[in-house]
Amino acid sequence: MLKQYEYYLTKLFLKNILIIFTVFIFLSFFLNIFEEIKYFENKETDLYYPILLTILNIPSIIFEILPFIFLLGVMFFFIKIYENEEIELLRSNGVNNIKITMTISTVSLIVGVLLIVIYYSFSANLKSIYLNIKYKHSEAGDYLAVVNEDGLWIKEKSKDGSSIFIINAKTYKINNLENLEIIELDNNYKLINTIVSKKANIIKKKWILKDVKIYSDKKKTENIKDYTYTSSFNGEIISNLYSNLNSLNIFQLIELKKNYKSIGYSATEVKLHLNKIYSIPFYLTLTTIIGALLMLKLNFIKSKFFLIVIGVLVSVIFYYINYFSILFGKNETLPAEASVWLPQILIFLICSLGLTKINEN
Repeated sequence: MLKQYEYYLTKLFLKNILIIFTVFIFLSFFLNIFEEIKYFENKETDLYYPILLTILNIPSIIFEILPFIFLLGVMFFFIKIYENEEIELLRSNGVNNIKITMTISTVSLIVGVLLIVIYYSFSANLKSIYLNIKYKHSEAGDYLAVVNEDGLWIKEKSKDGSSIFIINAKTYKINNLENLEIIELDNNYKLINTIVSKKANIIKKKWILKDVKIYSDKKKTENIKDYTYTSSFNGEIISNLYSNLNSLNIFQLIELKKNYKSIGYSATEVKLHLNKIYSIPFYLTLTTIIGALLMLKLNFIKSKFFLIVIGVLVSVIFYYINYFSILFGKNETLPAEASVWLPQILIFLICSLGLTKINEN
């Protein structure tokens, strides 16, 4: 059963988290609706669609910035108890810094578990609806991308609309295609030529093909060392189009990982995404502890603005630590699990050191 101080601190902490959460919902809406309006500007649709798509996309955006929301929530929580001199009252009743920090970090852990069990499935379902609506209003006849037992398939048109390209790659890894075949057809689906390559390196929307053979409709074969193919797809677009991981719930992601392994396709992206989801409760707990350590050690700073700036800087540092670590995972320099969890272990060690001195004023 919660003690009286734990109940009060939990209530105040959750209130601040909810306020920050609501603020970011509105911010996300106003920042994203212009992007959706731009997407529909040349399509005959009502304003209803940009508004609907923005609402459907907000939960997945919020899920990505949860650590930042919690860090700000912690900072405003401490600003509140400092302003009302409640922290002195708590200390005089035997509630020291470690008890305050452990109370709110436990709340973060529980909320984190609820977020991945309930909220993530909710956001994934809405993201799936979002993608389906957007696909229906896209120029879907001009391009398509799928993955099946034969690898990656792409259909797209040339910029001038004179040719149709059917592309098959047996293997796709980050920014690299292997065992690639590009079939060029005219608009009547008559074969123009076939390009075969052992490997292609994707640089933005330029695909640099290596060891190329070009078979024309006149049965002529041309061998070329390097060949540049300009596509509508860069590496990120390809990954997003055939995986759309944010639109899949945890059970679907686990099933997708099994399917990828069965067809010999790299499941690295799926493993990274799953581990990022699994790590959310732990990450939010660590973020809460870091926020508490900052506020308890920087309580001499009276400027709220300066404190928030420090919080933002800490969030940016943590973001880039995670970002670069996950890059190693994407490139398979590190195992997917290690690339997600190593930064969090580092933050945990920093938190552990800080907690040993948290009651020193």
